[in-house]
Order: sequence, then structure tokens, then C-alpha cells
Amino acid sequence: MRTEDTCQELTELTTLPNGFRIVTRRMPHVETISMGVWVGAGSRRETLSNNGIAHFLEHMAFKGTTTRSAFDIVQQIEAVGGDLNAATSQEVTYYHASLLKEHTALGIEILADILQNSTFLSAEIEKERKVVLQEIDQTEDTPDDVIFDHFQAVSFPDQPLGRPILGSRMTVNGLTQNMLHDFVAQYYVPQRMVFSAAGNLQHEEIVAQVERAFLTLQALPEAPLPRASYKGGYAHTFKKLEQQHIVLGFEGLALESPDFYLAHCYSSLLGGGMSSRLFQEIREKRGLVYGISSFMSSYQETGLFGIYTGTSEDKTEEIIEIIFQEIENTASHITSEEGERSKNQVKASILMAQESTAYWANTLARQVLVFGRPRTVEEVISKIDAVTEEKMGQYASQLLYSTPSLAFIGPRKKKINYRFEAKRG
Repeated sequence: MRTEDTCQELTELTTLPNGFRIVTRRMPHVETISMGVWVGAGSRRETLSNNGIAHFLEHMAFKGTTTRSAFDIVQQIEAVGGDLNAATSQEVTYYHASLLKEHTALGIEILADILQNSTFLSAEIEKERKVVLQEIDQTEDTPDDVIFDHFQAVSFPDQPLGRPILGSRMTVNGLTQNMLHDFVAQYYVPQRMVFSAAGNLQHEEIVAQVERAFLTLQALPEAPLPRASYKGGYAHTFKKLEQQHIVLGFEGLALESPDFYLAHCYSSLLGGGMSSRLFQEIREKRGLVYGISSFMSSYQETGLFGIYTGTSEDKTEEIIEIIFQEIENTASHITSEEGERSKNQVKASILMAQESTAYWANTLARQVLVFGRPRTVEEVISKIDAVTEEKMGQYASQLLYSTPSLAFIGPRKKKINYRFEAKRG
């Protein structure tokens, strides 16, 4: 599959016989390449007992293979000025490298090695367990991080999608070498893996190198993804802080929703910058917060739409009241200027990001995992252009009929005295 955009940039997709997909973006004007392997195996694939294993595996991939020590892995990349890293989300774990184009083969070789030949030695597991426990402690000490875990938990209670990506101290302490090997064998299957690269490259050369490097991947039956069910609710954590941290949200949209970009435009209008409704009303007019913003988290079959802010303890109810009021206001009236601004913000963020090889590698991989193919820039922009003020208002009304999720961390001890139902109509 080939799709061509401007400036002789070309996107191509190849599927190997075992289902492993290779997608590239040729960017002839750059001297670098960003590449990686995206695996459809995030924390949603976990159970209650092995919560945190996807993230732990991401750490262990850098701790040695059958031919490279942990030091060898990073030293060989950094010796040529490159960078190697990884990350875990609810639905994806990815391993990526950025290098000068002349070191493309080295990047592919090391990515293939850590994904196929990691040893997971017991001594390394114990050392990395301490590191991850420190990471959990650091997150717990950072209210504007951990509050999003609490929000996720109250939105999807007693489900994999509601559990923290890092896991808990109890589950991380229970992870074993056999559990790591079993998780890889079950979920790191070629049909759920995408090699993505963007930069000054030739697609055919990348395909040939990847095919030679990834020799041990065998197609296996895919395990079904546990279905998520949004519930909504309330979570309140007392902590001695100067501010009350607040996340208020609703059920959002799935990645494949036809209204995905409509929701993005509405998010920009409501809380996407200093000219947004919430920033103007809550910070500029009333001085109640330093910052406030809206966000979207989308998954395969559901999603979240939320607003995050921090304020003094005695202003909590007032802030929530104003947020609901502004959503109601947008449900009834959005000006053409606001609509145009929000669409321009979303389009500009996409178009400006396209100068980055890392953006293309990440975007193409995720599109292939979700849609089975890369989307053209024109296709995305046309969806944004189709958004109207009326449709954004309808989406605001839809949010108000979703059961809210509310998470607090801060000095307030009393449960909030507020009836959400009164504001949904």
C-alpha cells in the first residue's frame, strides 16, 4: 500500500506472511530516522494479579539479551549519537530509537534483539523491581500524576482499563520470570506488532532488514481483548497539600468513532488554550485557578473526556459548578469564531507535528494497529473541516447525559456536597 503527500514524502505499508506489519514514511529532507516496534499489549491485557507486567516488561527489555548486556544495549546506540527508549499505555507498549540515517541497520538490529532475545535474568528482575517500586512511590507523591490513575479507576472500576499502568506495590512484588515469559508468549505475537519508521529511508530496504532481523516471530492465535464498560463515580483522597487537585470527566469516544475529530475540536474549544471557554471564565474572569485544561483518552471501544485543574480547598464546589455551566452553555450556543478557532487549533497541531520523524513513526504505527492502514493527511483534515458548531453543541449535550466521574486529591476532608444529576439536562 502506498500513499503520497506533498514534497515527495511517501507512506508505504507491507505485511509479512506471519502478519507482522512494516509501515514507513519517507522524508527525504531530513538526515535522521525514528523507528520502533509498537505492540498491542498494554495494561488492558493484564489480570488483577499481574497488574503492572506490561510496564515491567518494557523496563526489562533493556536489561540484557543472549548477546548483549544492559550496558551494551544503550552504549551501542549512544555511541553513534542515538537514543533508545520505550513506553507503556493502556493498549500499547512501544520500543523506539532515533538515529542518524546511516545507523538505520543498528537501530533495527537492537530493537529486534531486545524484543526476541531478552533473557529476563532473575538478578536483573530483582534490581528492576526496586526501580519500578521507586517509580510507583514517585507517582504517588505527585498529585497531578496520580489523580489520573484515580480518575481512570473510578471511570472503569474493577476492570483492567481502570488499573494503574505501573501496577501496585503488591502486584509488582509478585511478578516472576515465568510470568514475564508467559506474557510475551501470549501477547507479543506478530499480528499485533507493527514496525514503524520515518525519515530519510527507502521502504524496500527497511522491509528487507526487518524481515532478516525479526526471524523468531511466529503467528499464534490472538487472545481476545477484555471489553471495557464505563461506569463513572466518585473518588476522594485526603492529602496534606496546598491545592485541591480535580479531574472531572465523562464517557468519551472510541478511536474508531466517526466523531473522534469532532470531540477533539470540542475539547479545544472548551479547555484547549488561553482563549478557551474554561480558561477565560475560570482563570481570566474569576482568578480561581492557575491553569485548567480539557483532555481526551480514546481506546478501542470507549473513551474518556475530562477536565483537570487545581484550586484552593474552599473553591472546589464553585469550580465544578462553573465547569458544568460552561458545558451547558456550549450545548446551547457556540459562535462561528469559536468553532473556527478550535478547528484551526486542531489542524495546526497536526500539521506542525508532521515535521517530526518521531511523530510520523508513532502516528503511523498507531493508525495501523487501530485501522489496519495509515490515514492520509487530507483524510484527517477533511474530517476536521466537516465539524460544525451545531455538531459540537450536540456533543456537549451528549456529555451531560453521561454519568460523571470525579476524582479529588487534596486537603479537603469533607465529601463534596453536589448533585451531578441536577446539572445534566
